[in-house]
Amino acid sequence: MKKVSLAILVSLSALTGAAYAQDQGVRMSTDPAKAADVEQRAQDLQAKQQAMESAPPAQMKHHKGMHHKKPAAPAQ
Repeated sequence: MKKVSLAILVSLSALTGAAYAQDQGVRMSTDPAKAADVEQRAQDLQAKQQAMESAPPAQMKHHKGMHHKKPAAPAQ
């Protein structure tokens, strides 16, 4: 009985979250300043992504003295 109650609770929580997300959906604005701001942000993000794709990969630094030591030989 507890498993069924838990399953129902989880299901209702998921439905509540989905309904809330739909209420906060896309909003339309006729303000030209807001539209220009959104377009500028999109262009900036696109430029950053292109710069990251074309940039050479970062070189890994070599840490001296960080090598694993072999365990001491057992005394015989």
